[in-house]
Amino acid sequence: MAALQAQVLLVEDEPAQREVLVYNLEAEGYAVRCAANGEAAMQMIAEAAPDLVILDWMMPLMSGIEVCRQIKSDPETRRIPVIMLSARSEEVDTVRGLETGADDYVVKPYSVNELIARVRTQLRRVSAVAVAVLNYEDITLDPESHRASRGGEMLKLGPTEFRLLSRLMERPGRVFSRDQLLDLVWGRDIYVDERTVDVHIGRLRKILTRAGGSDPIRTVRGAGYALG
Repeated sequence: MAALQAQVLLVEDEPAQREVLVYNLEAEGYAVRCAANGEAAMQMIAEAAPDLVILDWMMPLMSGIEVCRQIKSDPETRRIPVIMLSARSEEVDTVRGLETGADDYVVKPYSVNELIARVRTQLRRVSAVAVAVLNYEDITLDPESHRASRGGEMLKLGPTEFRLLSRLMERPGRVFSRDQLLDLVWGRDIYVDERTVDVHIGRLRKILTRAGGSDPIRTVRGAGYALG
């Protein structure tokens, strides 16, 4: 179980759904604050940053997508895990949510137990003990400060891309299958489609090559991905 009294901000405009989630989150030992719209959520985050945000996509005043975008674009809050809830089940919607910076995407209707497992995984990940600074060619990654650079230039990585790069840098040259990366980056106790790995690998490649450097990530057909 995640540490007691981790602070969770639940942003959901449906009272009945809010009540069910609050009950279950508090039963797990989390301290829960609620917002019924995006503007209220941003105000609450500014007042006191939570450890995790559960965010509905469709809300009045400000959409969940915009709230997520603002959270992830602010250096003070970008490390807060965001779990997006949405009735939108099309692949293009999932990709859009992930591209905005959401750390996880859950389609309604969902199992409350599964959502709690995803919350637990995200909180466990951000509280993990830091490891030593990692280096590969001109890429440097510091897990403790959550910073990465290439050729001395800082890389603007989202939380998932940072974890993905960290895993690849821990074992340069090793080929990781999609299933292995799902277990290592997203966690074994939640279900994420394999295509999610491809989406984040694509985003990571764009970030690493933005300044004109070569793509260090190798695609091994039928096997997976490797660094170098």
